[in-house]
Amino acid sequence: MTSLSVKLRAKHGMRATLVAVALSTVLAGAKIASGIAGNSYALIADGIESLLDIFSSLVVWGGLRIAMIPPDENHPWGHGKAESLAALVVALTLLLAAAGLAVQSTREIVTPHHAPAPFTLAVLVIVVTTKELLFVRMSRLGRKLQMTSLRADAWHHRSDALTSLAAFAGICVALLGGEGWESADDWAALFACGVIAFNGVGLARAAASEVMDLAAPAELEQKIREVARAVPGVADVDKCLARKSGPSWLVDIHIVVDGALTVCEGHAIGHRVKSALLRSELGVLDALVHVEPHADLS
Repeated sequence: MTSLSVKLRAKHGMRATLVAVALSTVLAGAKIASGIAGNSYALIADGIESLLDIFSSLVVWGGLRIAMIPPDENHPWGHGKAESLAALVVALTLLLAAAGLAVQSTREIVTPHHAPAPFTLAVLVIVVTTKELLFVRMSRLGRKLQMTSLRADAWHHRSDALTSLAAFAGICVALLGGEGWESADDWAALFACGVIAFNGVGLARAAASEVMDLAAPAELEQKIREVARAVPGVADVDKCLARKSGPSWLVDIHIVVDGALTVCEGHAIGHRVKSALLRSELGVLDALVHVEPHADLS
């Protein structure tokens, strides 16, 4: 995949993120207002968690924007790591949100209060549906564009849907149970915090691995080797390394050619391998090709 298509993928991800920001802003305002009017702390806490969704989406948008900046003298390999760092920030925000909501939910459990208003259930139905649709869209887009930050942001929307679903269940119990069951929605919010924290840990590990240059999946490495072997003049591929840089990959590959070829001929084959990798659909942003002679072929 050419560098131009990589930029287009990043722009596509940025547009999707801005749509998510707009929807999260509307939903957060609706949940907080309904929670205050309907006497539901679970709904208020859910609204606060939605505000964190807005923050995380803006972090992802900023990370993708920085990742699109071309290589320069100080950053010869580009700025793609900004996308992985954005994913790490989003994952840590999930963990902080889970901890904060857990503390406040515990306080509400031990503090007597009135049962939530029935109309809050209708608000939560709309929220859960919208957030789950956002999760599906962002998650699919993240996998398609190979962007960890989008997948992390998708889980922010899924966590919001889970907290809203837990709030819905808790409010139902509180309304049906009557006196003595007023704190049911707070227990539901506390349960949702555990789910949020679990996913936050998984996303943080994935983002940290990318920052630490985790090796590419074996399937991707095999495809890179196949592209290189298909170039005329390449006898074999001796070594192949790839590391993620935002929505793209940086490749270091050693190809084997006929040892009787001249330096210029071997150099030309190396250039053709690099061009083939950049034109492929693998998302390769740059490739360093090392040419090795094969004595048996001379």
